[in-house]
Amino acid sequence: MLRHLLGASATADSMLEAIVRDARETGGKTGRPVFSDAVMEAMRTVPRAAFVPEMEKPFAYENRPLPIGHGQTISQPFVVALMAELLDVEPGARILEVGTGCGYQTAVLCALGATVYSVEVIELLATTAAARLEALGYGQATARAGDGHAGWPEEAPFDGIIVTAAATSVPPALVAQLKPGGCLVIPVGRVAKTQHLQRIEKRVDGSSEAKTVLPVAFVPLTRGQA
Repeated sequence: MLRHLLGASATADSMLEAIVRDARETGGKTGRPVFSDAVMEAMRTVPRAAFVPEMEKPFAYENRPLPIGHGQTISQPFVVALMAELLDVEPGARILEVGTGCGYQTAVLCALGATVYSVEVIELLATTAAARLEALGYGQATARAGDGHAGWPEEAPFDGIIVTAAATSVPPALVAQLKPGGCLVIPVGRVAKTQHLQRIEKRVDGSSEAKTVLPVAFVPLTRGQA
């Protein structure tokens, strides 16, 4: 009962306040102590409660991850906002997302004006997220089941790539599918060990530069059907 009451007290406004606070407190590491108005508006308008299971809805606006089934989670709102911020999404950008999950991060990217191609290793999550995104009006998102390590070569190159599961190393195919001048945001590290969020910029000459942003904790990036 106590957990229910605490969860029920969290609102969209309190979630945004928590994001602002976390951004300020981590700004020395992330270089982003204040998130853009566009990112904050996307976090305000995308209804997180629509992306969590029924039993988790009372806790939807808490600033923490929640289970969505199949051993997966919906990420902490601050982390969702941070990853969107690090991508520097412009309206009309073509973004590859690896790890659709419930579709929440996908919807935030759509709210920023991106066209999103999202790959999910668990087929049921992919089909459920695709239907949910369509029903909620995020028609510029396309989700399919597949192995995220391979990216989506038919739609490459991308202005930005976001990975919502931890890879033990950066998949070369993802860097190859990134446009020069674009960036890849990805957690790297093993589960139960230290993981770090990285922002990798691809230079015009095809080389890349990685910056470690923040310690994080994500589910692993697993392989599956192509």
